[in-house]
Amino acid sequence: MKTNRMSFVKALLLLFFVLPGTAFASEESVKVDHAPININDNESLQRGARLFINYCLTCHSANYMRYSRLEDIGLTEAEIKDNLLFAADKPGDTMHVSMESKQAKAWFGAPPPDLTVITRSRGADWVYTYLRSFYRDDSRPTGWNNVVFDKVAMPHVLHELQGEMLPVYRNEKDEEGKDRQVIDHLALAKPGKMTPAEYDGAVADLVNYLYWMGEPSHGLRLHIGLIVVFFLAAFAVVAFYLKKEFWKDVH
Repeated sequence: MKTNRMSFVKALLLLFFVLPGTAFASEESVKVDHAPININDNESLQRGARLFINYCLTCHSANYMRYSRLEDIGLTEAEIKDNLLFAADKPGDTMHVSMESKQAKAWFGAPPPDLTVITRSRGADWVYTYLRSFYRDDSRPTGWNNVVFDKVAMPHVLHELQGEMLPVYRNEKDEEGKDRQVIDHLALAKPGKMTPAEYDGAVADLVNYLYWMGEPSHGLRLHIGLIVVFFLAAFAVVAFYLKKEFWKDVH
């Protein structure tokens, strides 16, 4: 009985300490770039929302986000209806897609995930790097692969903006001392509608919007938090002098 109990404890230790460390090491092996997030830049958020709805919402849903919340980033209801309301009937609807999950699984191998909280799940830096790391790979069913997400099922939906990138390889030694080829960087082989700098800026806007969409009330929460902190600081001063007044005869 004691042996079984010790085995159970060891299994718990493995679950809580060893396995998370292994997953963390796996994520750390991917070098990511810093995403220039600024949720106070409404113009960036509006450009990102337009990119999201035009390029991402055809396959990916955002079922926890309503079109009407775009008013929080400076858009009017009329602007939302005229320019962004393509897959819904009214601004109060959620951002869902018409593609059925069975169709998506048949085409891509798995249903595209909901993107409402993708930056909270993966991290804004990861998403920013991922969207700038697609390259041509004829061995893949979609014709595309990704440096950050090897053998990714998703095609490069933004390729008309970025153009076509090709990998440039370098030789390095593996753990057994044998030479192997790894991707050193990506080179532009066919230009798109945007220059590399413009594309990086567009992806920054898109990720900025995805980050905001994950928690639209983030700015309001911080604002309320600051008010509460200032109130408590002011009340602490009042409480100190009240206490001093009440206890002056005792001391």
